[in-house]
Amino acid sequence: MKLLKEFKEFAVKGNMMDMAIGIIIGAAFNKVIDVLAKQVILPPLSLLSDGVSFQDKKLILRDGVNKSSGEVLVTEVAVEYGALIEVFIDFLIIGFTIFIVVKAMNKLRRKAQDTTDETVVTPKDIELLSDLKQLMQEQNKILQSNVSK
Repeated sequence: MKLLKEFKEFAVKGNMMDMAIGIIIGAAFNKVIDVLAKQVILPPLSLLSDGVSFQDKKLILRDGVNKSSGEVLVTEVAVEYGALIEVFIDFLIIGFTIFIVVKAMNKLRRKAQDTTDETVVTPKDIELLSDLKQLMQEQNKILQSNVSK
């Protein structure tokens, strides 16, 4: 029962919803990046390498041997480094995109927390903290002036 209660608190507080939304957006984002890498970025790179697809790039360690009937006697052993290149390009695109998104979010957050900027509505908690800081500075000035007299 305690476990069920803890799960209910976890789900109600929004942590589970935030996590689910993040996973769903991440899955959709992965599809976008996959298409961007494989159908937008890799074709020009393939063109630079005489039209050879990166996915087809491999280092053959042992050739496969087939019978005339098509039956495989010895399977090919190869290091398929082209797949690694594609995954690495995907990783770079995802990393750069996340960097840009986080940079934009941090800029918006800094702007929202700047109490002197009147173009953006300051959140109430930041506004209250700013007011408290200002009042404390005023009180410190009054106390310092009383002590020095």
